[in-house]
Amino acid sequence: MTDTAPQPRREGHPLAGQKMSGARMIMQLLADEGVEAIFGYSGGAILPTYDAVFLYNEEQSRVGGRQIPLIVPANEQGAAFMAAGFARATGRVGVCLVTSGPGATNTVTPVRDSMADSVPIVVICGQVARASIGTDAFQEAPVTAIMGSVAKHVFLVTEPQRLEATMRTAFELARTGRPGPVVIDVPKDVQNWEGIFQGGGTLPIPGYRRRMRELAEHVLDEREAARFFEMLGESRRPLIYAGGGVVHGGAATQLTEFAATFDIPVVTTLMGIGAIDTTHRLSMRMLGMHGTAFANYAVDDCDFLITVGARFDDRVAGVPAKFARGAERIAQLDIDRAEINKVKRVQWSHVGVLPEALHTLTAYGRRSGFRQDLGQWHQALAELKRRHAMGYDRESPLIQPYYVIEEINKLTRGEAIISTGVGQHQMWTAQYCDFRRPRLWLTSGSMGTMGFGLPAAIGAQLAHPGTLVVDIDGDSSIRMNLGELETVTTYDLPIKIVVLNNFGDGMVKQWQKLFFKGRLSASDRSLHKKDFIKAAQADGFPYAVRLDRKEDVPRVVAEFLGSPGPAFLEVMIDPDAGVYPMVGPGQTYEEMITGDFIASRTKVDIKPPGPSEMF
Repeated sequence: MTDTAPQPRREGHPLAGQKMSGARMIMQLLADEGVEAIFGYSGGAILPTYDAVFLYNEEQSRVGGRQIPLIVPANEQGAAFMAAGFARATGRVGVCLVTSGPGATNTVTPVRDSMADSVPIVVICGQVARASIGTDAFQEAPVTAIMGSVAKHVFLVTEPQRLEATMRTAFELARTGRPGPVVIDVPKDVQNWEGIFQGGGTLPIPGYRRRMRELAEHVLDEREAARFFEMLGESRRPLIYAGGGVVHGGAATQLTEFAATFDIPVVTTLMGIGAIDTTHRLSMRMLGMHGTAFANYAVDDCDFLITVGARFDDRVAGVPAKFARGAERIAQLDIDRAEINKVKRVQWSHVGVLPEALHTLTAYGRRSGFRQDLGQWHQALAELKRRHAMGYDRESPLIQPYYVIEEINKLTRGEAIISTGVGQHQMWTAQYCDFRRPRLWLTSGSMGTMGFGLPAAIGAQLAHPGTLVVDIDGDSSIRMNLGELETVTTYDLPIKIVVLNNFGDGMVKQWQKLFFKGRLSASDRSLHKKDFIKAAQADGFPYAVRLDRKEDVPRVVAEFLGSPGPAFLEVMIDPDAGVYPMVGPGQTYEEMITGDFIASRTKVDIKPPGPSEMF
């Protein structure tokens, strides 16, 4: 909230000057923002707005206008993850509409997930009437207190006259700068209030808008560019380390152009997958805890690390002091000043809009005639790729998850939208699938939220109805939001869901085997009675098949992906299959565990993480 008045309205809106309810204003503003779908679950405190959605779509149907579909999930967590899936797949703001109390609190996890991964969503919550706030009224929750610590911003609308300006400002905050989730808490009596629709205007947030102007105006000058190329010219082994900021900032084209112009190889974070085509000659794929061995060794060997939209997080730089140990210099480009020198000291940095910054560097290098022979570096990287290639037991009689994903990849050819839950299946997909462009890879990164994959796929499919969308999930992860199977068939979405079933929490079991002497405490599901095929059939999936024979993998995967409507495939995989490489928390790339089928540079003694290390 703000204590100052909204900015005056702009002229020109066809409905300016009309009297309407707060709920009707909310709906009109969603239409004005170009919202293509609303994901939500109704309830008492949000009923006026749900009625406004109904009436708006009824009116649009009557006049032949654009209706905004309302997608109803199994629960509110699913709704907010659908909104996030829509946002991740498009770069546009996803919208979630829920009731007060448990409706709002069920969205806390997706809101935090979106904040951690810089995803723009707007969550509109109903709230009890203003007079009842603080009385422990029925279905009341302190949304501003709860959400304030996990969202980019939270609004509680206590003055109805500011509702319109608040809505516009929420969308502005969600999509600008470093994107993120914004929550609007709207009391029921504010929704029922009637007032004059202004047709324009936003809240005055001068500090934020000043920072946005400064970002837009902070362009690389000749001196900064010259210093960058001086460092690049002194380098013999440069490497680009690209993160999710490249995808969120719409800078993938400029990154690829920069890398190709100066022949610099690229590694990406989990969230940066798609920032460069994974089949591109300069792509060294993913680095980090479960990155490829050759990518991690490349980071160790580089002498100049160019960091773009990445933040040296603990999954990548477990020991910051020893990360990129051979790098004599590090450069960092980011939109968020707080990320510069936060974890790793850098010798050159630029805070600003990434597409413009990368374009400026490319143009300067071309204009100055910059040339560099990196032949020996590329030969060394090619040898790393050959010697430390990904591998697994191809002779095993059991179905290996890597094999299944390779078969999916052969058919999707890097063009499908692929979402995942969290766990081993997530890492296998990141390692073995190709992504030809950004926003095809949807996963929960920083929060690592199980149950993300299915609802995110629903949001993505609604955003791109003509695109193949595949949710590669795990048996434990999909359980978290299994109710959304019904949402898939209710809206007849042709999503392909594959569950790699290893009877439990695979990643937890892997850690327990490595570090807890094989004690599978609360992670084994082999005695559980869940029949996923019957569950899918009960929810109306026309294709629901269990795959348990290795020789059937190519045929069944092709049949599954080629089926015309919603499809569900359960694959009974080797329960002991692990994710390799693996860098334990608090350990360096030198200590990377590569397993039995990926070559390691050195013999590694497996040691448990320290008592304070994270999962």
